[in-house]
Amino acid sequence: MLIDFFFTLKDAKIPVTIKEFLTLLEAMQKNVIEPSMDDFYYLSRLALVKDEAHFDKFDRAFAQYFKGINAAFETNSAIPLDWLVQRMKRELTEEQIAQLEKFGYDKLMDRLKELLKEQKERHEGGSKWIGTGGTSPFGHGGTNPEGVRIGGKGGNRTAVKVWEARAYKDYDGERELGTRNIKVALRRLRKFAREGAEEELALDATIRATASNAGYLDIKMRPERKNKVKVLMLFDVGGTMDDHIERTEELFSASRTEFKNMEFFYFHNCVYDHLWKNNRRRHAERFATWDVLRKYPPDTKLIFVGDATMSPYEILQPGGSVEYNNEEAGSEWLARFTNAFPKFVWLNPEPEGIWQYRQSVSIIRQLMNNRMFPLTMEGLERAMRTLSK
Repeated sequence: MLIDFFFTLKDAKIPVTIKEFLTLLEAMQKNVIEPSMDDFYYLSRLALVKDEAHFDKFDRAFAQYFKGINAAFETNSAIPLDWLVQRMKRELTEEQIAQLEKFGYDKLMDRLKELLKEQKERHEGGSKWIGTGGTSPFGHGGTNPEGVRIGGKGGNRTAVKVWEARAYKDYDGERELGTRNIKVALRRLRKFAREGAEEELALDATIRATASNAGYLDIKMRPERKNKVKVLMLFDVGGTMDDHIERTEELFSASRTEFKNMEFFYFHNCVYDHLWKNNRRRHAERFATWDVLRKYPPDTKLIFVGDATMSPYEILQPGGSVEYNNEEAGSEWLARFTNAFPKFVWLNPEPEGIWQYRQSVSIIRQLMNNRMFPLTMEGLERAMRTLSK
């Protein structure tokens, strides 16, 4: 039975060896655990898995072998009502969508001003006025390749402006991690130094001093080693990032644990002239971006976290912010950050395979000198190696 379990772990790309497997069998023969599946889980993981980076793969392989793969999925789950409602909504063909006019940013804003003066009543399902549904570039709930969302929630996420006071939620820094892999990857970014009071035993120095003292114990102490790396993390929040809250909170929580010298700020879509640390008070308690750029030393490691999914206007054009009229383009502020902190990366929670299909992602990657990495185990390891060079 356990031989097949061994090969299941090998198939899961877990580097188990024959010696470790024999150790497990020996422990079982000596009855070091009670006849319990939970006890066997912990014993087998202890004996067979050398690196906690493989704990998640071990959990999946263990469940697959002892419970069957079907236990991991709910095969008879009901079709969500929200999905049925979305399918009933009006759907346009690709040809119909292609026929919709893209105004361009300036023309779009001029047209909106005209409609605000002319429109006197509520409209639904049209192609001209501010309303719901339809193909008009103004309103919400319809289909248009670029427009101004006014009221309601976005559907296609193609708005270049959003006219509403949106409330964002802070990422939870106390969140219990759903995966240990993030912390394992972040530990690659460490720079230890000794400082402070004598807090730990200097073993080599104690041995030399004792030997020189005719065998009489001569204890030597030294300052404790502490991680001295400085990290500045800028988190995109709200909008399309709502789809990635869970994974971003895991990263946020792990970062606060691993990096004692870490500061963080929030932005939305792209950085501009101000940042904030509390989303509930983001309009009242802002931090000037210039002050942030001047506050931290150049050896600070800079990490952007965001899906880079937005209108290209938000990156390249003054006034292009989806929320307010920024005086300088987001690309200008990104350039200032990368010049101030030469060690920088961008972590993107979206799958790397779809980046090429999003214009804004391509622009951000270019501005980041291609230092954009997916928010996966492999991507985090690549990012940490880049920051450590």
